[in-house]
Amino acid sequence: QVQLVESGGGLVQSGGSLRLSCAASGSIVSIAAMGWYRTASGEQSELVAWSTSGGSTDYADSVKGRFTISRDTAKNTVHLQMNTLRPEDTAVYYCNAVIKTRPTMRENDYWGQGTQVTVSS
Repeated sequence: QVQLVESGGGLVQSGGSLRLSCAASGSIVSIAAMGWYRTASGEQSELVAWSTSGGSTDYADSVKGRFTISRDTAKNTVHLQMNTLRPEDTAVYYCNAVIKTRPTMRENDYWGQGTQVTVSS
């Protein structure tokens, strides 16, 4: 079993910053990639930022230059530094990871419970 536990959401004024964290735990062999999705009210889920074990990253166009994803591979943790937040960034943010686990040695997709980010204008 694997758990992803998120932290760091909250309420912030437009132009402010927040840092989200997600820690993976359980029968982890390796983590191929970790990232963040978000779902705004009434909208479809969208990829926000993604980081692979090879070091590559990807960002939604709407957050490029404002958000930075980073990983602490030793702690199986991913962070999302969000700067210059806008009201349109308001959403529930979900951590996602592709993880190989014992004893199956298969990769599966795992999700966190979600953390609310609200940006007031």
